[in-house]
Amino acid sequence: MVFPTILPKIAAHWLFTFYRAARKLRGHAFQYCRNSAATKPPPSVSQATAAAKAVVVPDAADKAVVFGFHGALMRSSALFPYFMLVACEGGSLLRALLLLCTFPLVWALGERSDAGVRVMAFVTLFGLRPRDMDLVARAVLPKFYMEGLNAQVYSRLWLPARRRAVVASVPRLMVEWFLKEYMAADVVVGCELQVVRVGRGCYFTGLLCGPGPVPGQKNKALTEAFGAGVAMADVAVVGSASQLDHPCIPYCKEVYVVNRESTKNARLPRDRYPKPLIFHDGRLAFLPTPSAALAFFLFLPLGIILSVIRISIGIVLPYKISFGAGALFGVRFRTSGLRAPEAGVKRRGVLYVCTHRTLVDPIMLTTALEKPVPAVTYSLSRLSEIIAPINTVRLTRDRARDAETMSRLLEHGDLAVCPEGTTCREPYLLRFSPLFAELADDMEPVALDAQVTALYGTTASGHKWLDPVVFFANPQPAYRVEFLGAVPREWTRAGGRAGAEVANWVQRRLGEALGYECTGLTRRDKYMMLAGNDGVVAK
Repeated sequence: MVFPTILPKIAAHWLFTFYRAARKLRGHAFQYCRNSAATKPPPSVSQATAAAKAVVVPDAADKAVVFGFHGALMRSSALFPYFMLVACEGGSLLRALLLLCTFPLVWALGERSDAGVRVMAFVTLFGLRPRDMDLVARAVLPKFYMEGLNAQVYSRLWLPARRRAVVASVPRLMVEWFLKEYMAADVVVGCELQVVRVGRGCYFTGLLCGPGPVPGQKNKALTEAFGAGVAMADVAVVGSASQLDHPCIPYCKEVYVVNRESTKNARLPRDRYPKPLIFHDGRLAFLPTPSAALAFFLFLPLGIILSVIRISIGIVLPYKISFGAGALFGVRFRTSGLRAPEAGVKRRGVLYVCTHRTLVDPIMLTTALEKPVPAVTYSLSRLSEIIAPINTVRLTRDRARDAETMSRLLEHGDLAVCPEGTTCREPYLLRFSPLFAELADDMEPVALDAQVTALYGTTASGHKWLDPVVFFANPQPAYRVEFLGAVPREWTRAGGRAGAEVANWVQRRLGEALGYECTGLTRRDKYMMLAGNDGVVAK
């Protein structure tokens, strides 16, 4: 009886000792930074004047401006969440868990300190292939960067500037693609990564080439950004006063510090994004801050169990019972607009034209109709075909053969089709293939929308066979199914319309119902951007 009483006291003592040691180590780290800063020459008159005018909004119109990335161009100065995204999406869950375990050390050293960045970079990037890093930088990080932009800095300083250079505290490869492709930055400066060749492949060592941009590199970068005749930038915008000793400061005439209190809620609305954010990849649907990442890993085992139970409910139980059973285990499902079939009318099968959000769209349609409806697909994993409670038919991308297959299925009953050909997570609709409009006049558009809070149930470059499992592993996956009624006869082939006209009308009708924007982008556009291929799997 003594041991259970003493054990909590020992654990509490060790936790308190670790806390004191961490605070002491953190204090030494800050003291080191203060001492090193004290050995530097005092700031120039222009820097002191600029610091005194920090509350003034600078005039960046037609000027060369240097921006700090985290804390200035971004609302938050946190670096850990973006390293966690690279570790999880470019590496694995095990690597992400290891990075989370090192956060106490990173916190003790200082998340924005040189030592803290080096620790996070080593754990995140050691053994990672440059191709994986490139995919994460192009397909995953832009979404989170866009959501974290500082609306005031972007509107008042970034847009009016004539030339723009960005200095990042993280490795350059993590931010360069976003800044140049979405933000039209002229130059991006950050730490470089060491690469080693092993056999025929290249891998990151996890080591950084220097603590950051040294003065010579900074001068070269500014000359490249602002022209050979420009020795200094006009304005520098940094995230905090502690960054006034940054190597970029001596090359700027005026320096301004962002007021964090007035800009922490200055989120940039979607309609003011520099470029529309239509495609992105990755599994994580939230920004993995340390607390959010810890909660995610604690919930993950329960999420996997819930996913198995939820999938089993859809496979085993009858439709009427599955509604209540799914709700009992956290699945939110809402349907509207369903009309009773006309009695005594014998007709060819109805073609349900659906938006495409996840691979379980046809299953949700079937659940709403309370009857099995076959679905045609372009690419479906073997596991998804096996566990699907409905009949799925593969299309071949041969127009004549696919038309024959769909016509045969319609002769035997109803059919579900997603004419976008691929999923899209954001509120946009991709171009609709007109093939469905050329095969049937009895069509009904169905607006499907899926909502997740932790994990996306789709991927372009990952394991597709995990898509249903990942979607149902969310704490509360939600689906909305809205039936929009039959397509009017005057908007069908029987009414004299061309197939493309019918497809565009159906797309607009679904876009209006969901509040989505219609685009002309295709499956090929998505996969070329996110995965570097055309989305067709070779046989």
